[in-house]
Amino acid sequence: MSTVKSKKLQVGTDATSSNNFTIYQPAVPDGTLRIGVGNADSPTEVARFDSNGLNKLGTATGDAPSYSARAWVNFDGTGTPSIRASGNVSSITDVATGRYTVNFTTAMSDANHCVNVTQGIDGDSTINRTTAVYAYDASSVSFTIKGATTASSLDSDLINVAIFR
Repeated sequence: MSTVKSKKLQVGTDATSSNNFTIYQPAVPDGTLRIGVGNADSPTEVARFDSNGLNKLGTATGDAPSYSARAWVNFDGTGTPSIRASGNVSSITDVATGRYTVNFTTAMSDANHCVNVTQGIDGDSTINRTTAVYAYDASSVSFTIKGATTASSLDSDLINVAIFR
């Protein structure tokens, strides 16, 4: 087996093009693999990998790691739930009024994930609402939407759920 050593690998047809894709090591090696766009002599970093995997996306600023949502969904929870758009969500289960289960297409590695749920006001701005996650495991998360003052369960026409792990 032979080894090719290089500090930069440019993929593109024009050596001066701003549309090139470059895999490179920084001028002062720090154990990371960088991916950039533009000319190999001065690429703009869009991602960074270290021994733990991806730790920076081009849309993130600073040196703190960036974590992407592992699953997300935007759906209408009135009547039969209807998914508008999603990623890694196979279906929504309508458990009861104001109670839903989001089922993942590909399960998480365990149940230790962060769940973020937001909901719209369903045309009635007089009702403040709260959400509460009441069950989750590696393959799904269940939550309820209730009126903040009445504590009665309420459906909503705009529900967003994001899962981070």
